[in-house]
Amino acid sequence: MKKWIVITIWLIVCYVAFTGYSIWTYGENQANKQAEAAIVLGAAQWNGEPSPVFEGRLKQGIELYKDGQVDYLIFTGGSSEEAVASEAEVGREYALEKGVPKSDILIESTSQVTKENLSNAKQVAKKEEVNSFLIVSDQYHLKRAVAMARENGMKAIGVPTDYSAYQTLETKMPFFLREWVYFLGYKLLDPFV
Repeated sequence: MKKWIVITIWLIVCYVAFTGYSIWTYGENQANKQAEAAIVLGAAQWNGEPSPVFEGRLKQGIELYKDGQVDYLIFTGGSSEEAVASEAEVGREYALEKGVPKSDILIESTSQVTKENLSNAKQVAKKEEVNSFLIVSDQYHLKRAVAMARENGMKAIGVPTDYSAYQTLETKMPFFLREWVYFLGYKLLDPFV
């Protein structure tokens, strides 16, 4: 009996360690991918301006569009009660200022969490008959986001932003650890909620 307990604990430790490694390295070697649209996952906006985290994601999405890797940009994210605009609306304004035509920008402005970002973006994309996606976010967020998108029947590839606000180990580690816990929670609990 003790032997099976030790083996079970060892397997759990290995799974958790492998998951951490896969989150840390996820999205590497994702250059030159093509899709119909890039879904830029929302992050905070400050008084109508993108936060540094959101701006990094926006820059990457716009770069994908201007490089011809996608035909549309889909901006996601709702707003709090006191916000002047939703995250998606701020993203749209930022992209317009950078020269992206309004006709190539889609938004969903009601979501509050990643799962909602993706399911709402899928509904918006369906109206334009868009079926393949590059999901743009910070590297450590992507494994969970892509897993959620694929579970939702979306053809999706994660693209980490090259302009992440998380540049130093001091800023990367808390974000990585949080996403590690979120991913494990998603894998363990999502089937039951």
